[in-house]
Amino acid sequence: MAFRINHIHLKPPDPRKTAEWYVQAFGFTILGDETRVFGDRFIRCPSEDGGMDVNISGARTGETLGPGDASAHHGLEHFGFDSEHLETDIARLETLGARLLEGPIQSPTGSRIAFLKAPDDVRVELIEWRKKPVAGGCC
Repeated sequence: MAFRINHIHLKPPDPRKTAEWYVQAFGFTILGDETRVFGDRFIRCPSEDGGMDVNISGARTGETLGPGDASAHHGLEHFGFDSEHLETDIARLETLGARLLEGPIQSPTGSRIAFLKAPDDVRVELIEWRKKPVAGGCC
């Protein structure tokens, strides 16, 4: 059986506020919002293209959570989003409270990337893929 990534799980202090940020920032949809038997508020959000679920929940009963870390670090470090125009998306996300950490960076392959600090100290990457030449174009 091939393994498929099922979801990403974020644990912020205010799950609804965080879910609403991702709705505004990346077009997520809130499909479910419940308090589970574990005592945590649990919100399920598929990505805009339906390719990945992002689960957002608070601490479970009796659970103590450590701080987030939007800096580069070992372990699960960030998750990335495709961008059609890096500067436009960076500016838009900054108006929503994100903070540019690094970039834009030009890669040797032609794509460009940038890293931002999203709410709850989550590190996200924007990736602007190299534009393909138009068929029949000159110059």
